[in-house]
Amino acid sequence: MDTVFAQPAAPQSAIALHRDLLTLDSHIDIPWPDRADAFDDTPSRKVDLPKMQRGGMSAGCFVAYTAQGPVTAEAHKQVQQECLAMLDAINTMQGTHNGVSAAICSRVADIRAAHAKGVIAVIPAVENGYGMGDDPALLKAFQKRGARYVTLTHNGHNALADAAIHRPSLGDTPQKHGGLSALGREAVREMNRLGLLVDVSHASKQTMLQAVDASATPVVASHSCVRTLCDHPRNLDDEQLDALKASGGLIQITAMPAFLKPKPEEGKRSAGVADLVDHIDYVVRRLGPAYVGISSDFDGGGALSDWQDAMQGVNITAELMRRGYDRSEIAAFWGENFLRLLEKAEQVAEQSETAPHVAG
Repeated sequence: MDTVFAQPAAPQSAIALHRDLLTLDSHIDIPWPDRADAFDDTPSRKVDLPKMQRGGMSAGCFVAYTAQGPVTAEAHKQVQQECLAMLDAINTMQGTHNGVSAAICSRVADIRAAHAKGVIAVIPAVENGYGMGDDPALLKAFQKRGARYVTLTHNGHNALADAAIHRPSLGDTPQKHGGLSALGREAVREMNRLGLLVDVSHASKQTMLQAVDASATPVVASHSCVRTLCDHPRNLDDEQLDALKASGGLIQITAMPAFLKPKPEEGKRSAGVADLVDHIDYVVRRLGPAYVGISSDFDGGGALSDWQDAMQGVNITAELMRRGYDRSEIAAFWGENFLRLLEKAEQVAEQSETAPHVAG
């Protein structure tokens, strides 16, 4: 048995299935400033390429995350440059080094081809629409660097939309736009045109529901959990989950203890793989298995007692098997559902290119 799974030991059947599936983690942060260590087996990163290889992880969405700051022209110029530099750093995660091969994959066909060759697929993405400032043209620059989704907000309102968590330190009131701003709606249209998924994690409920209605492509919550099970403003309630299903969208349950379990009256909050799968179970019961997936938020705060880095993803596969999910369902959770959305975004972008332009 492969010793990397010894903590805790997973059944051989789970190890075999996990290594055979196309396993995709839809939200991973990168260190910043860049340390050029993605191909190194690092002590500090929960996800580096050697850990992915040893843990049987096929693909990951690596995000250029920019913290919310002032909504000013000067701050926008600075954050735009930072976001592009982060995407450029993600684009260095390709080639073969230290016995690990990786490729930047901006289309589903590329992801599948990489998996077939045993090459790790690196999928760039952007966390926080603040990174485009107030200029939708930046979205094209993101797409040219391989990005496949943009999270509309982080903590704090930006020029595009209201966030689930406002930042009084930045002058925020609970609402700024009442959901999406006019610029936010323009950005959603441009994202649809470019094949970028609209990510509603971190968005306010109004923003999320309006994005579902505004987007021609189903939206994704790339790293969120279920509010009925854990009453946190970052989680999606039943109305939001139902709206996701109606649009064909997807929630990627994430390994953040604060989103998985209510805080105990005494002691420190902890959560494990079983708690994450409880949230998957809930979505499956309410919506069906086609509307839920898995994300770690590793290196951005995510970690569970028994899923602490990219080497331990098999523990989720083992828990899903223990609960009776079959191979097709586990494959759907681990990546096929997310790939379906990416393909839909590609189709919508292709249709927008060929659509006739009608003069207004």
